[in-house]
Amino acid sequence: MCAKKLFIAFITITVLLLPGFGHAQQNDDIIVKTNQPVSDIQPTMWGIFFEDINLGADGGIYAELVKNRSFEFYMPLMGWTVKQNTFNEGSVLVHNRMEKDIANPRFVRITKNAATDSLSITNEGFRGMGIKKGLRYDFSVMYRQQTPGINLHIELLNATDKIIGEANVIPSSATGSEWKRDSVSFTSTDTAWKGKLKIRFEGSGIIDLDMISLFPEDTWKKRPGGMRADMIQLLADMKPGFIRFPGGCIVEGHELALRYQWKKTIGPVEERQLIVNRWNSEFAHRPAPDYFQTFGLGFFEYFQLAEDIGASPLPILNAGMACQFNTAEVVPIDQLDPYVQDALDLIEFANGDVTTKWGKIRTGMGHPASFNLKMMGVGNENWGPQYLERLQIFSKAIKARYPDFKLVNSSGTDPNGERFDYLNTSLRKMNADIIDEHYYRRPEWFLANASRYDNYPRNGPKVFAGEYAAQSDRTVSVNNRNNAETAIAEAAFMTGLERNAAVVNLASYAPLFAHIDGWQWTPDLIWVNNLQSYGTPNYYVQKLYSTNKGTQVVPALVNGKPLAGEDSLYASAVIDKNTGDVIIKVVNASGKEKIKGIRLEGIKKMPAQGLLTVLQSNDPSNVNSFDTPQHVAPKESAIIIKGKKIDLSAAPYSFSVIRVKMY
Repeated sequence: MCAKKLFIAFITITVLLLPGFGHAQQNDDIIVKTNQPVSDIQPTMWGIFFEDINLGADGGIYAELVKNRSFEFYMPLMGWTVKQNTFNEGSVLVHNRMEKDIANPRFVRITKNAATDSLSITNEGFRGMGIKKGLRYDFSVMYRQQTPGINLHIELLNATDKIIGEANVIPSSATGSEWKRDSVSFTSTDTAWKGKLKIRFEGSGIIDLDMISLFPEDTWKKRPGGMRADMIQLLADMKPGFIRFPGGCIVEGHELALRYQWKKTIGPVEERQLIVNRWNSEFAHRPAPDYFQTFGLGFFEYFQLAEDIGASPLPILNAGMACQFNTAEVVPIDQLDPYVQDALDLIEFANGDVTTKWGKIRTGMGHPASFNLKMMGVGNENWGPQYLERLQIFSKAIKARYPDFKLVNSSGTDPNGERFDYLNTSLRKMNADIIDEHYYRRPEWFLANASRYDNYPRNGPKVFAGEYAAQSDRTVSVNNRNNAETAIAEAAFMTGLERNAAVVNLASYAPLFAHIDGWQWTPDLIWVNNLQSYGTPNYYVQKLYSTNKGTQVVPALVNGKPLAGEDSLYASAVIDKNTGDVIIKVVNASGKEKIKGIRLEGIKKMPAQGLLTVLQSNDPSNVNSFDTPQHVAPKESAIIIKGKKIDLSAAPYSFSVIRVKMY
């Protein structure tokens, strides 16, 4: 060998023997420092956002099957069809007792002159009624008789008008002005996806009807007049830290007269005043003229739901401003007091004992214990100096009475720009408790913003990532899809939320539910029809974070830095003091497999294997559906640990969650 070749060989061997040079792959490993917690993770970290959009409440989680049960829609017989065999003008008339009963002024008067005549009314339900074979159905009605003699024959019909369940209601013979309630239960003999409820009137006489209702037996926790169990179960399975309600833009209304007023949503359901849903006619491409809010699902039920699924309640109240997308209507400052009082009274309703006015009302509704309300939002996506002016009045009044109570404040509609900068700067100067940030953007935005909160101040106001969803097409597009690409982009972004739990204390995807035949907005976390529900790939991302929350953030570093997009990889790590686990989350947002080493530091006795859960799709356009609800869903397997290292093969477009016992 010549001298030149010997010299090159010597230099090469020397360099290879330098410390660390022969371990280039090790230097690129993710180093998880399990014994160096960075910050605590709030119990509220991962939650759910509920708004009555896409038939989310009426026709959704509120299990009532009868649409327009009290004839209060602006077309009083909307949803109802009258059928009779002989001409009888005025056989079905809607009466209005507005001067006597503001909350529920209308009722229907049935007049049947001859027992041989045929007369019926049929309700179409919310895009039809989902009926299950062998299930009990509970019918109820409020009535009063003008002339006794009419009996009610109740029939469940399928799409071809075949009777699949029936029963009779025979009113008492008493007459008078007092309303009575009667009920009957019966079992369906078949399944129907688009069923109907028919009331056939037998005999002759005059009878008034109101609050015509039909509920399935299998409501959540079998509560009469309760919620649709399969939809609530999907929420409970997420183990959310909080539930935000009732929205969303419906908090504000098109105008202040149609804002959400919580006091009108409690007490007996027949005394709750219906209003039009603000999504009724918002989008010309998805009109929903029959979309109203009956408030059978009201604030008491929201609090009860939060308690049922172990989530902290987070109500949002109107700040004295209508939806700014629709109008510029605000309540004058000198007339703001009733709005502020509503906020103070809500805290008392949720937490006050039986000696308080509103605590007594809650107790009378069957819940003497406190709902343990600790936080509240004032305003939804409001902006401008007019919002800040009103917010300061709310904050001063609430903090004066409840100094430890936390308030969520709006940073507007977008995560950047002049509007956001103005609000964010102003709210920080006001020492806001929590600032609510919203982002509906393309998947690329979520990937690029995984480090958004890395440099946020640790000691200032906390952040609520209150509404976010990757848009596969564009915001407010009917072509948006809940596909694997959007889910993986959200998972990548959420590594940044988790890594910065010292700043981000709450986060929730939005919107939550959508009915396949009644949606206004897409994408949405959970899709339903009249009998089925399924979680999207995005749902499984949210669930994997929420059920693998941990108690403290620990460093997950590559070459001393967070892994936030390098080579299309994203990572975060937490420990769970309650279970003794370290939990590592790794996202591969590329279309190629990535091999990544993960080294665990600070564990004295390493187990031989851990649990690996992977959400993955080779095709980023893949979606779930009613026919294939598990098409893109998590799969579990064991993962081998060699020494203190895990070799992870991150598949294309994948979200991997690794749990390892530390002790």
